[in-house]
Amino acid sequence: QVQLVESGGGLVQAGGSLRLSCAASGRTFSSYAMGWFRQAPGKEREIVARISSSGVNTYYPDSVKGRFTISRDNAKNTVHLQMNSLKPEDTAVYYCAASRLFAVPTNEYDYWGQGTQVTVSS
Repeated sequence: QVQLVESGGGLVQAGGSLRLSCAASGRTFSSYAMGWFRQAPGKEREIVARISSSGVNTYYPDSVKGRFTISRDNAKNTVHLQMNSLKPEDTAVYYCAASRLFAVPTNEYDYWGQGTQVTVSS
């Protein structure tokens, strides 16, 4: 069982930065790949970054590539999402999630946090 708690969301102006954190409970955190997702009102949940259990491999969709960076600290059971050059279209609730495998569909992630709101004003 893994419990995930996100933090770091808030209101920021376009062009600004935020750093989201996800704290995980459980001794098996280092065996899970982690992902950050977002969901805007009326839209489907989409992935914005994922990282392998070791931290070696990462993936970003084109919409955030070059602006977002995912990282993890297995010693501290945390995963972070550094978001730079934020745009109003980045406004959404952001979730972290854990999966036994690196590249799986969104609905196959095993554990989810409760989400943190990110609002980017124009």
